Amino acid sequence: MYLLIPAAGMGRRMGSNRNKILLMVRNQPIISWTLTAAIAAQQISWIGIISQPSDWQDLKAILADLPLTKPVELIKGGSTRQESVYNGLQALPESCRHVLIHDGARCLATPNLLDSCAQTLLQCSGLIAAVPVKDTIKVVDENGIIQSTPDRRRLWAAQTPQGFDVQLLKQCHAQGIQQGWEVTDDAALFEKCGYEVKIVQGEETNLKVTTPQDLAIAEFILQTRLGNRS
Repeated sequence: MYLLIPAAGMGRRMGSNRNKILLMVRNQPIISWTLTAAIAAQQISWIGIISQPSDWQDLKAILADLPLTKPVELIKGGSTRQESVYNGLQALPESCRHVLIHDGARCLATPNLLDSCAQTLLQCSGLIAAVPVKDTIKVVDENGIIQSTPDRRRLWAAQTPQGFDVQLLKQCHAQGIQQGWEVTDDAALFEKCGYEVKIVQGEETNLKVTTPQDLAIAEFILQTRLGNRS
């Protein structure tokens, strides 16, 4: 299974002037934890990191410190996540039929989750990891007035990995460019093109590190998970 890791953004909500994947959690860069899980996942055979060339020197240094057992390639990112994934798809080896896409800032995903998504993808054309919503959700208008309260039993919070048939996803991205669609994840493109996307049970700890508070939570989760191990 091939894995693309979009990691081309900046840490604006983190209040950082550098890519947030290079920030430290438990004495390692965020991206190191993401890569460690991908390396340990039995189903993953190839990894592509989609990032800005300005980060490549740092990423090469990080890769040099990891026990790599599978090829890792650096791919030039775009100005948006959507554009970055498009670039990543074009860089996949021709033999690639299925791909997982996992945010570089979701550094707490386990190898088991990656493997579960990879195995499920062999039986469907599109999937996302997700967890059921616990809170009551309100739909609010531009004036802050509640318009409706959806049944939370039908609501799931999307995570990554997301996985797709490569040729279908390439077609969806091409149609998205043609139609001028702007989406926040690849599943939305798949849905817009009329394809089904299956839910795979995600992990409650699989948060996306976006704010300083998330960094503190990630530190705590890793401390609990690893104890005194580095």
